[in-house]
Amino acid sequence: GFDLVTAALPEIMDMEVQMVVLGTGNWNFEEAFRQAQSQYPGRFSAQITYSAPLSTMIYAGADIFLMPSVSEPCGLSQMIAMRYGTVPIVRLTGGLKDSVPSYNPTTGTGLGFTFGSITPGDLLGAIDRGLEAYETDRPNWTALMKRGMTTDFSWDQSAAAYEKVYQQVMR
Repeated sequence: GFDLVTAALPEIMDMEVQMVVLGTGNWNFEEAFRQAQSQYPGRFSAQITYSAPLSTMIYAGADIFLMPSVSEPCGLSQMIAMRYGTVPIVRLTGGLKDSVPSYNPTTGTGLGFTFGSITPGDLLGAIDRGLEAYETDRPNWTALMKRGMTTDFSWDQSAAAYEKVYQQVMR
């Protein structure tokens, strides 16, 4: 999903956010993020490296974690982010769809903000909804953070869900 991020980056930065990208990969994306760091000094940081300690600090220090994967068989990063109280924004695919139910401000349920289409517009819409909740509804934002921190993603939970499905099929 980095192509979505780079396509939407000017609009994301118009939202007056601070953003950090950590990791290595496709040279074109690395270069785009280096250029963004130059274009948005003090607001965009491109850490083109592998650093487990830095990733932990980012998880713990961020308010929102952006994971716009085009495909994601499982995904652990969104679960790690939630454990640290960082609210994820994810594209509805694979394990992201399974592990991040969309926040509903009316019912106060969900674990993050989601979008479906692989378009910059959908990505921007999810970011906008996340920022609006963060800026205008702090009590519900805090509850959202706590739900993510206390959600059980363990194998015990998965095994119990599997057993329940199995029991229903065997009836």
